[in-house]
Amino acid sequence: MKAAGNILWHIPFMGFITAGITYLMGIVLIATVIAAPLGLGLIEHAKFLLKPFGRAMVSSDQMIKNKVTKTETSKYWGIYSKIIMILWLPFGALFALGAAFQTIGLFFSIIGIPAGLVMAKSLSTYFNPVGKVCVSQAVADEIERRMAQEEINEKLAA
Repeated sequence: MKAAGNILWHIPFMGFITAGITYLMGIVLIATVIAAPLGLGLIEHAKFLLKPFGRAMVSSDQMIKNKVTKTETSKYWGIYSKIIMILWLPFGALFALGAAFQTIGLFFSIIGIPAGLVMAKSLSTYFNPVGKVCVSQAVADEIERRMAQEEINEKLAA
């Protein structure tokens, strides 16, 4: 089913064009060096858009917190990323608005609803690409399960 969804995403709905544009924006932002955190996030988003069914975008903070990955970043990189994220806000809002219109357009046809759900799932990444990572759906589900278990443990301890 995931393969059929990915094929449908690319053939009639030109998902590869959306992924290519997002990837090129990421490369341009990395080339400026100053906007590298944004560029890295957009490249991760482009990886998601190439195979959106069976993948998810998660925050790298969630992965570190739930011990899914061992990679930690410098505190200065985190501060710099926050500053860049604030400067990206107006541009991210424009890209998110464009993706929202694309999502609405996809919902007009019955066959476009799954592709519209893909775009709706990725709107937050256009708005804030800093610190997002493309992972398989199984990893995203495991992170969600661990977060829910942590919340349950907190409620039971109180």
